Amino acid sequence: MELQGKCIAALAIESGTSKSGNAWQKQNFVIETAGQYPKKVCLQLFGDKVNDCPNVGEEVKVSFDPESREWNGRWFTQLNAWKVERQQTAQPTPQPPVYAQTQPQGDMGDPLPF
Repeated sequence: MELQGKCIAALAIESGTSKSGNAWQKQNFVIETAGQYPKKVCLQLFGDKVNDCPNVGEEVKVSFDPESREWNGRWFTQLNAWKVERQQTAQPTPQPPVYAQTQPQGDMGDPLPF
């Protein structure tokens, strides 16, 4: 699945050690979608992917997999991001100024160039 929006928060990196002794790290970030009814969505990066976490204010397109788990009779859903693409913001290209070309003035002495 994919979602596009602006990063409005990047939470702190969480890390620890699994029961098997392997180190792990994860980071959550929140993007806000565009449109008439914008939505705020929290996604999670895991392992080496935390280096791909967007900065606040960046426009991104995120590919993710939703996953739900049951724990003690309650269900929890997380959105695991596996690809973060920074979107190029449309910067207006500066154009050189356009000047009106002046025509040679006729015998009438008209001060207007057109």
